[in-house]
Amino acid sequence: MADKKVFIGTGRRKSSVAQVRMVSGTGKITVNGKDVREFFPYETNVMDLKQPLVATNTENTFDIEVKVLGGGFNGQTGATRLGITRALLEYDKANEESENSFRKILKRAGFITRDSRTKERKKPGLKAARKAPQFSKR
Repeated sequence: MADKKVFIGTGRRKSSVAQVRMVSGTGKITVNGKDVREFFPYETNVMDLKQPLVATNTENTFDIEVKVLGGGFNGQTGATRLGITRALLEYDKANEESENSFRKILKRAGFITRDSRTKERKKPGLKAARKAPQFSKR
């Protein structure tokens, strides 16, 4: 196991942070010590975080170990997906200039860009970020 190269990627989404370790293997994904299907309650979450692997046709090429903190399931899924994308880019660094490089495939699919949308802060005098109390004329 000492001779296997480890590729690392960090992903963030909303208030979630995911650290991804990618090693050549059989396609096993573990999140916080559990199997991916056991950790994420919905199949759509699992499909979402596997998208970079499907796009680059490397689903059964790597074993992926993820440590994820903060946020909910959707934020953690998005953070994990970005982490996997960054680990794939590190793996494919030497092949970056070719026509079928991972970078071009993942960029076209829109996985490289971090989704910067976060929850808007609550303002004083309002019930939420924009929701105001009902107006009463009298």
